[in-house]
Amino acid sequence: MSWFNKLKEGLSRSRDSLLGLETMALARRPLDAGFWDEFEEILIGADFGVPTTEKILDALKVVAKQDRYATSDQVIARFKRDVKNFLTLPQMGLDLQRKPSVVLIVGVNGSGKTTTIGKLAVAMRRNRRKVLLVAADTFRAAAAEQLTIWAERAGVDIVRGNEGSDPSAVVFDGLAAAKARNVDVVLVDTAGRLQTKTNLMEELKKMRRVIERETGAPPAETLLVLDGTTGQNALSQAKLFNEATQLTGVIVTKLDSTAKGGVLVGIVDQLTVPIKYIGLGEGADALAAFDPDEFTKALFEPAA
Repeated sequence: MSWFNKLKEGLSRSRDSLLGLETMALARRPLDAGFWDEFEEILIGADFGVPTTEKILDALKVVAKQDRYATSDQVIARFKRDVKNFLTLPQMGLDLQRKPSVVLIVGVNGSGKTTTIGKLAVAMRRNRRKVLLVAADTFRAAAAEQLTIWAERAGVDIVRGNEGSDPSAVVFDGLAAAKARNVDVVLVDTAGRLQTKTNLMEELKKMRRVIERETGAPPAETLLVLDGTTGQNALSQAKLFNEATQLTGVIVTKLDSTAKGGVLVGIVDQLTVPIKYIGLGEGADALAAFDPDEFTKALFEPAA
């Protein structure tokens, strides 16, 4: 199955939620209060979120008035174009120009963070980059063990500390190893604890300070891994992590199951950071750079 067909299949729940738009477009309904109310219900049901939905509809009402739209098909066609444009932000690719380029990966436990790092390592190795993994989640022994398995699978080195050791010290050791081994990219796994917001923020800030001190620059990328099946809860997580560290992008995983793709629009709207990758399963090849055009086609194109 091609990547596009996998994506389309993965977004089937989202597409089902948005089928009402096709019905409304075909009916060429007048732009009355009933149309706008139904439009709002559909977007919220597809996990666009209330604030983003309201923003979208307010903007569409202005456009409809300015461009003298008369029927639902005109508004919905404009909405689809706007979603693609909205998801297209600058710097959607990874900035890996520095050597070593340090990529800090954050996210809650269970989001697919460690697996995503492994997949990134595999992809970067294919692009002939020398990669080092740093297991800075020292609070869960299982995290370092899982990352070690991925390091072996990807054929890359790993630096890990003892369970319970200072994560920033592990980052320091990892950066020293990266310089000594002439590494291109350092992928840093971090703890995903949300129970104590203050501790999480301080820990991430400390890691950033170590990276800046040792490399002369902030992390090249700070990427948040979000579980796409958690809907609006993913958005609240994203806001918390954006407060704790300056996110440069988001990776959305598990879009192959019960995810509702509208949450990607909400994330970009609320955080103004690009979606950089999406994941569609557990395999090493189940991660790809985010393509807004491909995504919106998969989201809106009817099933074959």
